[in-house]
Amino acid sequence: MKCAKCGYESEKNIKKFGAYLCEICNCFSPDNIEEFKEYINEKIPSEYLESFRKFFKPKGEPQKKGMLQKASDGKIVTRAPFGYKIENKKLVPSENADEVREIFEEFLNSNLSLRKLASKHSLSVNGLKKILRNFTYIGKIKFNGQIYDGAHEPIISSTLFNHVQNKLDKLGIKRL
Repeated sequence: MKCAKCGYESEKNIKKFGAYLCEICNCFSPDNIEEFKEYINEKIPSEYLESFRKFFKPKGEPQKKGMLQKASDGKIVTRAPFGYKIENKKLVPSENADEVREIFEEFLNSNLSLRKLASKHSLSVNGLKKILRNFTYIGKIKFNGQIYDGAHEPIISSTLFNHVQNKLDKLGIKRL
């Protein structure tokens, strides 16, 4: 695919407003369709952008690299989930950690609907599903589709977690 602005050919070119752009041209392209059309009409030779191409890093790449490193070190990448708090940059069980255990055990051992269980714990149904699918509770960190060993204390056993996952799967509740 050829960049509509500079003519650079690459399989990595990105489609925007029906036109393909290289990473460099896309980085500077406007988000307004009218301004975009004007931008595309101002052609530039691909060779002028070669030095930029050599050293270009897409937006967010350094941030994502840091987040991946944190996750692989077993550190939390997002905010603390329900049942945990952050102390001295570490994830530790909070005062409501027992409620997390209770939620998992109640879901597994009762026939309460998700709606009733969520209501009982003052959660939304989606909030309850997030808790029941969250690997953090077994001492793991999930980031970017990968699961890493966490550097924090688990709140529940992996056996309980796996039984809950099986029940959710049998009920047809999608994985997050």
